[in-house]
Formats: sequence, structure tokens, C-alpha cells
Amino acid sequence: MLMKKIIHTTHAPVAIGPYSQAVENNNMLFISGQIPVNPATAKVVEGHITEQTTQVLNNIAAILETAGYTFADIVKTTCLLSDMSNFKAMNEVYASYFKENPPARAAFAVKELPLNVLIEIEAIAIKTI
Repeated sequence: MLMKKIIHTTHAPVAIGPYSQAVENNNMLFISGQIPVNPATAKVVEGHITEQTTQVLNNIAAILETAGYTFADIVKTTCLLSDMSNFKAMNEVYASYFKENPPARAAFAVKELPLNVLIEIEAIAIKTI
């Protein structure tokens, strides 16, 4: 029987609340919503949606690597945007990380995101045994 394992890396931002960066259980990885905070500075990256989406996906990459997963293992993402006018530009960056067989996804605008960022992405990955 596999047990819940908490995943933490210093290469992704520390949690800003009572949650883990990711949790693994039964070869499934649940990555908490990542925002565009640079883990080296603990500050939101400067720039618009392109730079912020890149930082979010780099944070997800660090968590995946720490847990022994890759972007190919991601089966579902949820993208939260502060403004749907950023959807097209976000998609352009997002597509560069999921070149083949992209995961299922939901994307929608929300009223507000932590630290007034433009984007937050959460992900679920499954490791094939």
C-alpha cells in the first residue's frame, strides 16, 4: 500500500499558506496552484502574462523534477487567469511546454489571484508503472 508523500523543492516558491507544493499518492502527483513567484527572490516576476506564465510553468517543472515526473506525465491542468484577454498569450507559452499530447485542461477567469498575479496553474500527473 502506497502512502501519501509530501513533495517540496527549494526550486519552486514556498507555500504562502497551509498547503504543500505537491502531494504524491499511488503514482499520482497533485501539484498545488503555482503563481509566478521566482523562488530565488520570493518575488512576483516582472512583466506581463508571457513572463508570468513562463515562471509558473518553470515552477511546475521544478516540482515535477523533484518528484520524478515530467510534463509528459501531466494529465490535467487548471489555469486561472485574472483576465481572459490574456488567454491567447498564455496559450502560446503553455503550448511550448506541452508540445505533444497536451493534458486535459480547464481555463477560466477569476476575480482575483494571490499577490495580484495574472495567472495560477495547478496540475495532476500520473506516472505509468
